[in-house]
Amino acid sequence: MAKPDIYHDVVKEALVKDGWTITHDPLIVAFGRHNLFVDLGAERILAAEKEGQQIAVEIKSFVGRSLVHDLELAIGQFGLYRTILKQREPDRILYLAIPLNAYDDIFNSRLGQAAIEDHNLRLIVFDPVKEVVRKWIN
Repeated sequence: MAKPDIYHDVVKEALVKDGWTITHDPLIVAFGRHNLFVDLGAERILAAEKEGQQIAVEIKSFVGRSLVHDLELAIGQFGLYRTILKQREPDRILYLAIPLNAYDDIFNSRLGQAAIEDHNLRLIVFDPVKEVVRKWIN
């Protein structure tokens, strides 16, 4: 199992503040003889209905030498996790949690917008200082 991202606890706190209950830390998804470790699993019970909404959250810090390289790695991991979750937990929606500065610096650029659209990325943009969710991008 990989070491948690530097923003792991920040994202947990931000999700709790946003009304989510952390159900898995990490969310382990077995697939054949392999296990995938998605950073978090969470759910929120919707007041208007009895069904809960379930998500899986992969956290990326974007603190490497190259934002483009970090984006490449994040897209690859997101794609693999989404493929496996579709088969193992089809009701769980996968999100990529990214800090506000990564959204501003790479995801809000022409390249980032193309990646979001082409790869159907779902993002949780969080403020690492205030430990809150700033934006949900579906």
